[in-house]
Amino acid sequence: MRWTRAALLASTLSILVTTGCAAGPSDRPAVAIERPHAGIVDTSTAPTDTPPPAPEVPKTDLAWHDCTVPTFNLLGLGTPPNGLILECAEYSTQVDISGAVGGNFRTAAMRARYDRTPKDVAPLVLTSGSDRASTATLASLAAGPSGSLLAARPIVAIDRRGIGSSQPVSCLTNELRRTLADQAQFTHGTADPVDAVAKASQDATIACLDFLSPAQGTFDAAHAADDIDQLRKQWQVDHIALMGTGSGATVAMSYARKYGDHLGRLVLDSPQAVGLDSIGRAEQRVKGAEAALTAFAQKCAALNCSLGGDPRAAVTDLVNRAGSGAFGDLSAAALVTTLNGFLGDPRNLGNPEITEFAAALSALGRGDQAAITPIVLRETSAVANDGEYVNRCSDNHEPATAGRAKELANQWGAKYQVFGKVAAIDLMACSAWPTPTSTALPDKLDRPVLVIGGEADPVAGVDSRPSVTGALGKAGARTATVVWQGWGHPTFAHSGCAQQSVTDYLKDAKLPQDGTACPA
Repeated sequence: MRWTRAALLASTLSILVTTGCAAGPSDRPAVAIERPHAGIVDTSTAPTDTPPPAPEVPKTDLAWHDCTVPTFNLLGLGTPPNGLILECAEYSTQVDISGAVGGNFRTAAMRARYDRTPKDVAPLVLTSGSDRASTATLASLAAGPSGSLLAARPIVAIDRRGIGSSQPVSCLTNELRRTLADQAQFTHGTADPVDAVAKASQDATIACLDFLSPAQGTFDAAHAADDIDQLRKQWQVDHIALMGTGSGATVAMSYARKYGDHLGRLVLDSPQAVGLDSIGRAEQRVKGAEAALTAFAQKCAALNCSLGGDPRAAVTDLVNRAGSGAFGDLSAAALVTTLNGFLGDPRNLGNPEITEFAAALSALGRGDQAAITPIVLRETSAVANDGEYVNRCSDNHEPATAGRAKELANQWGAKYQVFGKVAAIDLMACSAWPTPTSTALPDKLDRPVLVIGGEADPVAGVDSRPSVTGALGKAGARTATVVWQGWGHPTFAHSGCAQQSVTDYLKDAKLPQDGTACPA
């Protein structure tokens, strides 16, 4: 692999960058038991099996150093809460544990705790996959009211290869990055954006596979699971507690398949659906984003925000105008990415931030881009980087054809007016990447697994939990689902009720009642 100093410098500005807003946390207790999943054991009345082994306190830890203030400054998180400690470290992982590809990789980790967090409690390992840097997810959680979870035990986030603070990937030209990010909106002489993005995918695939050779096949969820297990070995423990959020849940399930005997606890937060092709997964995300936008619009209207009496219609108009080139270099795709980042950010921001974002959108409608520009730069750089592209394409099973994407651009554009067309065109971003083998699910897992999620998730989408619990049940795992009735991603960052369920489960492996509902 040709990892260069230039590649390292190229990714510096994208490390941990993420910001936005979501509904505030709810600390109220669960108020209802929704429909339990068919075929899943009711854990409140079922006889208890032998409890799983408890996660263990590391015997040999990483070389942590304090990075609280630099991280908050980089992310624009403001002043750290009293007593919060963020610590950063790196550790070495094998590029390929099978030995087919030699060499090592530099993997980044971040630990969050309070000065009052017990030191003799096993940490919770967190991965948010390729949705955003795991360390950024953790820092954003720590900036808000993290409640019982962070106070009860440390949380350690691990960035995927090429994302966040892990060893960077820099394989795309500026022109390719722009074409993919803006969906060729400003490419002269190109009639159809689907064809243009498909062509950019071919060029990007050639460039990245050449840059990564011979390790081009080591950026999938299975290798990300290997990196997590290397941390377990560094800690010299037999069992860990693992949480995967969004696409990180796919990494966590890969870990469960490969290293299930080393799992003491497993939490899947807002997991992606299993058993769907790229079109099915994309439509679920679009449905989640549209639902989250509706919830935001209702809140915005209740606050008499500057978007007027129908904020959703105002946002739809802005996206349409961006698509017609009304805002200069601000493309419809970049604006949609900004909206999605705002709706799905891990941080809990309140009414002032909602009205501030609405004001920036209103100013854009008047032709003033001063307020929205830094937000666009933040959100696009958080997800539109080379490492995210490589990881996302490495997990992109069953890609769509250009013909089908063109059909969906029209269908989804009419059905899902804000996010649909952009999502359909984006199906082509990884279309040229070698089709990976479908992620292998656990075939035997004798562990209780907690699955949580929200009703309006713009990152993982909707209706995904039943497919996940069904797959886990088939492998022999007992599962229980907690559903948050709010909008945002991931669930545990926004709901105090969901956090309490996670905290209780991590302590004694006891699952809550399946179908427990947490109010927004």
